Amino acid sequence: MTETTTASTENEGLMESAFVVEMVRQMRAIDPYGQYDSMSNAEILEPFILTKEKKREIPIIGDPDEIVVARVKVFYNAISALIESECSLMAVPIVNLTHEGFGRALITVGKLVVMDRTLRDVHRFGFPSLSKMKDEGDKILSVALELVGTHPKVAGL
Repeated sequence: MTETTTASTENEGLMESAFVVEMVRQMRAIDPYGQYDSMSNAEILEPFILTKEKKREIPIIGDPDEIVVARVKVFYNAISALIESECSLMAVPIVNLTHEGFGRALITVGKLVVMDRTLRDVHRFGFPSLSKMKDEGDKILSVALELVGTHPKVAGL
């Protein structure tokens, strides 16, 4: 197998994973004018991928635009939806950002905070690859589900 074939096979597997499917679903949900209807799933997720070269092109200091903020919210909404599907309890993502791109992202299940992240430089939000994005989402998901399993009474409130 060539490198290209291996990479495309790997991406096909990633595109079928629960997290990536939910990310695409969330991105399509925030598209009120149908701009994503003609795009493939890979094209929809492309803005989340920031290679080193792309990241270098973005200034170190900058304010995020509404499209970048929407992408951040999509990422945490997807994780919340997966938490809900796994534990059958409502998970609520809360993203609070300043106009400068600093803030906090929380996910709560009942009265339990299952994820708390400080966000910095949101205008540069992205992942080196689709695989890294999935790994980060899965890591947050597993920690959140472990917390719900450890504290089911608080999560059920």
